[in-house]
Amino acid sequence: MAIKIKPIADIASKWAEVTPGRSGYYEAAATVAGADWEKGAAAAAAAFKAAISAANIERMFVGGIKRAGSAKYERKVKDVGVGRFGPGIAAAVPDFHAGFDPFVSTIAALTLPARQPRGADANIERVRVIARELNKKRLALRAAGA
Repeated sequence: MAIKIKPIADIASKWAEVTPGRSGYYEAAATVAGADWEKGAAAAAAAFKAAISAANIERMFVGGIKRAGSAKYERKVKDVGVGRFGPGIAAAVPDFHAGFDPFVSTIAALTLPARQPRGADANIERVRVIARELNKKRLALRAAGA
């Protein structure tokens, strides 16, 4: 015997009507869940590694992208992303500052080889020095759990 379930249009309509009114529940629970999130996310490292190492993961990844499609991406940018962009940037200022500061400090501490005439291969060494030191800093921060 088949399971009786409401049509998807009815389910989606009710979800869209009821769920926005539950933002208070979301705020109350989510704003105090940081420690649980951190503990659970850290404990899931092995599961994450297994998931990204699974057979055919590349095909599954591409399949998910194709299933969503470019139209959904563009629709979500327009309908959701644009409105959240400015407030998201404003809310991220302290995080941006804290996250980027170690790299600014790393760049400021570098002494680059002398600049050569435009187009000289030796100028690439200036870029290489910056790239190498920024990567070392990135790896050091990751190893420290930052």
